[in-house]
Amino acid sequence: MLKYTISCCFVLFSCVFYAQDKTTTSPVSEKDSIAISALENTVTKDSVAFKKNYGLRLGIDLSKPILSLTKDNYSGFEIVGDYRIKRNLYIAAEMGYGEQNTRRDTYRYTTDGSFITAGINVNTFKNWLEMDNEIYLGARYGFSTFSQTVENYTIYQEGTEINGVSGPYFEPRYEDTPVTHDSLTAHWFSIVFGFKVQTLKNLYLGFSFQMNRMLSTTEPDNFKNLHVPGFNKVYSSDTGVGFNYTISYRIPLYKK
Repeated sequence: MLKYTISCCFVLFSCVFYAQDKTTTSPVSEKDSIAISALENTVTKDSVAFKKNYGLRLGIDLSKPILSLTKDNYSGFEIVGDYRIKRNLYIAAEMGYGEQNTRRDTYRYTTDGSFITAGINVNTFKNWLEMDNEIYLGARYGFSTFSQTVENYTIYQEGTEINGVSGPYFEPRYEDTPVTHDSLTAHWFSIVFGFKVQTLKNLYLGFSFQMNRMLSTTEPDNFKNLHVPGFNKVYSSDTGVGFNYTISYRIPLYKK
């Protein structure tokens, strides 16, 4: 009888130890899985997503009206715009009108016409949270149609030196009465560097600097295009520079 009792107790203790071991090494229970899933959902819902405004941004170049008021030999205006297509990628364009009256001891001419440039901007600035500022690099194709009125210019002969430059500057011809050349055109390519800062909601102040390279141009007889609207002064290497100070407003169409 004693031997039978001891055998029963041994079997009972073995079952208890097996059950404890199974409980210790068993996977997470269904109840615990539900609790963990609920916690993960709570953390996900508590996360904040900052969305950016997408839409058309329009503005003007402030420098050109100021120059028109302060300089007797210049008048012009420029409209700027861009459209956000990705978080840091914009389609951008500028269009406007300019008239430049240049007077020098050796030549006098007036250039007036319109221009348009179009291309892209890539924002390289990493905004924090709800910030929406830009430090961008861009590229543009530019086109201008204009007229040039030549009042007079002096013929430089071969071998003469003016301001340290030797050789003929213009074709050998002298004009003593104004001659207007219409339907002139110019095509160029530009690299742009600039920035925009959001001062108020959807209101931006900006600055950009352009380095221009002339691709092709039609010129009047016996005279070079020394100034092109949108391109500005044409240097001897067919290069030019430009800048603008802008104020613009983004029309928020949707957020993303």
